[in-house]
Amino acid sequence: MDIDARGPRFGAAVTSVVLAAVLITGSVWLLAWQTLAFALGAAGGVGRSSYGWLFRKAVRPRIGPPTEFESPQPPRFAQAVGLAFAALGLVGYGIGPEWLGLAATGLALAAAFLNAAFGYCLGCEMYLLVRRVAVRAE
Repeated sequence: MDIDARGPRFGAAVTSVVLAAVLITGSVWLLAWQTLAFALGAAGGVGRSSYGWLFRKAVRPRIGPPTEFESPQPPRFAQAVGLAFAALGLVGYGIGPEWLGLAATGLALAAAFLNAAFGYCLGCEMYLLVRRVAVRAE
């Protein structure tokens, strides 16, 4: 079943704010929260993530029904990619080196911002590329 295309973009906007706050404050706890949000999105799909729930309950009722839908698999893959970068950031901030935490968090922020501001999902594009390569390899 396809999902409302606005949901992942909303999640990316919230993620951008959270990751920017992590870079400003260096908060391991805030990055841990974002890592959990990515884990929920990767495990259950973006609709089951904390930001997906917030979109469904608070945002979508105010902006009306969706007019554009997308497959849930690419955003779910993107959440897994975000999870990997956030986990790497946790390692860097938690046990070092700090530059690893800054770099991983910064890269995750860049990807989230691209999706939030321009609707360009890097993780989704990676998913499509992996699918094309896998089909050719068969």
